[in-house]
Amino acid sequence: MMVDRRHPGPSGQAGPAAVPLYGFQPPVGTPYGLEVSTVEDFFAQHDDWPWNPPRPGRATFHYLIAVTEGELRHDVDHLTRTVTPGQWLWVRPGHTQCRHPPGAARGPFILFEPDVLRPDIARLLAPLTAHEAPAVLSPHPADATWLQQTALQLLDEHRALGRRPLDVHHALRRSLLESLLLRLAGAPGVTQADTRAGRSRGDTYGRFADALELHFREMHRAADYAESLGCSVRTLSRAARDATGKGVRELIDERRLLEARRLLGSARWDARSVADHLGFSDPANFGRFFRDRTGLTPAAFAAREAGTGLTCLSGVVPDSASARASRTCSRPR
Repeated sequence: MMVDRRHPGPSGQAGPAAVPLYGFQPPVGTPYGLEVSTVEDFFAQHDDWPWNPPRPGRATFHYLIAVTEGELRHDVDHLTRTVTPGQWLWVRPGHTQCRHPPGAARGPFILFEPDVLRPDIARLLAPLTAHEAPAVLSPHPADATWLQQTALQLLDEHRALGRRPLDVHHALRRSLLESLLLRLAGAPGVTQADTRAGRSRGDTYGRFADALELHFREMHRAADYAESLGCSVRTLSRAARDATGKGVRELIDERRLLEARRLLGSARWDARSVADHLGFSDPANFGRFFRDRTGLTPAAFAAREAGTGLTCLSGVVPDSASARASRTCSRPR
């Protein structure tokens, strides 16, 4: 199996607060934090749990899918993305995701842990691996064939376990993965700015940013993050201010607020569900938190988003430049 099948939480637990976090658990004998398959094989091997019927979840590792045939639908952070041939779906650690049946979709399916990348390569790829980077990538046509061929070479090498020494096998897999990602980094929509945070993903702030994406729902104190990173609160605070000019608590609150706005707006959750999901003790505390930072109550914000924003039909987000230009939108009634 490619992911941990142990479901955290009581059987049958329901509701928006029950968004489990899955760790990486590749098949026995697979070396290092990298697993490669195909869309069709993955779904054939995992049609019983936990995405049939589909359930939202989060992972500590990256999902990267190249669609070569058909059309793939996948929910990322409560929006349905449609991925067409030539495009790539990238679900990063910490994103809430939910699968749709693959239908006729085909293509290489790559799962990898963040630390499988060498530190120098990880720094170069920071804009691409960042939580806010696009979920659907549409590479330049001149890169499309090369990218698909490299992904297939990676799949072939992954299946060649035992054909050559293990360290050589892994070096080849990692080299192919890094080459693939470096080429994908040139896709339109990927920020190329060399920010201080981007240059230092391997340092204290970078590790905090990664931890924040995974745990902002249940960890809300600077001390909790400092303990998990093995450093003092003072060290963590200094790293955060050096990288962003903001304190740790401010960054935690900003991430919780961003999630709240997403859930109240495009996902149409109610305030009580959002409060539970983000770890507030009761809806009143969440209401004060939200109002102090936006000037609106959660209900007023949700009503404004529903009444004045443009919503794409069926809630589907195509995520390609051409699709964005031509998709049909209407005002909610």
